[in-house]
Amino acid sequence: MVCQGTVTVLVTGATGFVGSQVVRQLVASGEDVAVIVRPGSLRRRLEGVIDRVQVLEADLADSAAIARLLEACKPDACIHAAWFAEPGKYLDSARNLDSLRSSFDFLERLANAGCLHLVGIGTCFEYQMQRTTLTEDSPVRPFTLYAAAKLAFYLVAAQRAAQLGMGLAWARLFYLYGPYEDERRVVPAAIKALSAGRAFAGTSGEQVRDYLHVEDVASGLCALSRHRLSGAFNVCSSEPVTIADLMRTLGELLGRPELIRLGALPNRERDPEYVCGDNHRLRTEAHWAPRYALRDGLAQTIEWWRKAA
Repeated sequence: MVCQGTVTVLVTGATGFVGSQVVRQLVASGEDVAVIVRPGSLRRRLEGVIDRVQVLEADLADSAAIARLLEACKPDACIHAAWFAEPGKYLDSARNLDSLRSSFDFLERLANAGCLHLVGIGTCFEYQMQRTTLTEDSPVRPFTLYAAAKLAFYLVAAQRAAQLGMGLAWARLFYLYGPYEDERRVVPAAIKALSAGRAFAGTSGEQVRDYLHVEDVASGLCALSRHRLSGAFNVCSSEPVTIADLMRTLGELLGRPELIRLGALPNRERDPEYVCGDNHRLRTEAHWAPRYALRDGLAQTIEWWRKAA
């Protein structure tokens, strides 16, 4: 347990897929860490590290409770990963508005507590989709409530943070995979199906995506915090891959390529053909580089699921 008053980095959304990996890397690098978690929340993703961080229990919507906790721990920096993100529901859910409101209030409370830097987490879907690589200067045109709410927070928070004397880095995440991912998402769903000897039905697989291992995502977020950077940053691999090739690689690694059923499902209406980013700014300004190539990362993920079964 970290002693009160020594905390340097606060993490919200710490029980989530991304937030828990951020906590693990901050702890491994010797940072003093505090996490805000909802009372009663599942904490299996923090197994092995939860005893090494200060756990602050509150709902981000409870402004008074959050203010009291922040005054007690006085973080120097914060990585704000909390947002409604339940697979299958989050893109158009009105709960994005709850996350937006609580995030604005959280920003004010952080400033009042003396926090000097915030890393917020956005999405590649803030951008206008196009068949070219997305840079931080690409035009924005979100087409879901989730992406619009994320962009709205960034645009307002960047202005307000400057008024409050805080630095704000905005990390736009692309496609993620890795240990502890929700089983309803495509990579773990395919791994579970093939491992059990069941067919996995997919779309045409022609869509081109930019996948990054969640540990590399977390190291990017930690680098933005450590270097106290400001502005928008793509957190991505910059390595385009078709969904078909992703599925074929999983099939090969699991020894069951015949179970991949590309074309068994129709392509989704709003699914863009091409979503890939340029990570040059993150590499040069945050001195970041990914640890995993896609095939190696998928192999590591498969091994994790085998041990977790």
